[in-house]
Formats: sequence, C-alpha cells, structure tokens
Amino acid sequence: MKFVRPAKKNSGVPIVPMIDILFILLIFFIVSTNFKRPRHHMQITLPTAKDLPTQTMMKELSVLAINAQGQIALEGAAVPEGLLDSYLGAWRKLNPSRTLEIEADEKAPFGKMVEIWGALNKLGIKVMPTRAKTSPVAPNP
Repeated sequence: MKFVRPAKKNSGVPIVPMIDILFILLIFFIVSTNFKRPRHHMQITLPTAKDLPTQTMMKELSVLAINAQGQIALEGAAVPEGLLDSYLGAWRKLNPSRTLEIEADEKAPFGKMVEIWGALNKLGIKVMPTRAKTSPVAPNP
C-alpha cells in the first residue's frame, strides 16, 4: 500500500549564496579602503641627489632661485617681497618662449614655495622640474 507523503517545504534560508555575496562585499571593501597614516610633526632635511646623471641642455633657461631665508631672485635680480607676480609677468613679456627653472635651497620655507607655485600657475608659466642640490660623492673605501 502506498502512502501519500506531503512534499516538504524548504523554509530555510539559502546560506551558500549569502556567503558568496559576503565574500564579494568583503573583497570590495578591502580593495576600496584608504588607510589613514599618522602624520608626524618633526624637523626634516630634504634629501639631496647623489648620483644624478647630467644632460646637455640645448635651450636657454631662466632661473628662479629661493634661499634658506625665503628671499627670491629671478635671473639673479632680487625680487622684493610682494612683487613676485609683477616681476614674473614682466619676465614673461620679455621672454615669451623661455622656460623657467626653480632652484630652491633645501631649507627654503615651504610657504614661499607655495607662493611661487601659485604665482606661476596664475600667470600660466610652464616650469622645468626643480633642480636638486647635488652633494659631493665620497669615494668608496
């Protein structure tokens, strides 16, 4: 004699697809997370280039120099405080095709560097990479 059994209803939650989705979300959050790094406030000395290969420059460059005290010179002429924009504007009119190079002392104030970059961007002046101070290479014993 055959008895009729009622079909069992699956009332459980499908756990395997949930685990798959959990791992996908976990991987997404790990990849897209930006970890904060602590910022230390300390006195630093900027590094110097030791073995920097030199290249022969064929075109003439103008130099914008800044020393450790924050004094600025454009092509050897001292730039008075607050007149950097006007000096750079006049320089651009006299030398429309010349490239500007920045030479900065390793102890130059960062605020002055930001002021220089802001003035250069405001006037649309293209700048060569900043020249690194080279240190003498000691012979290997």
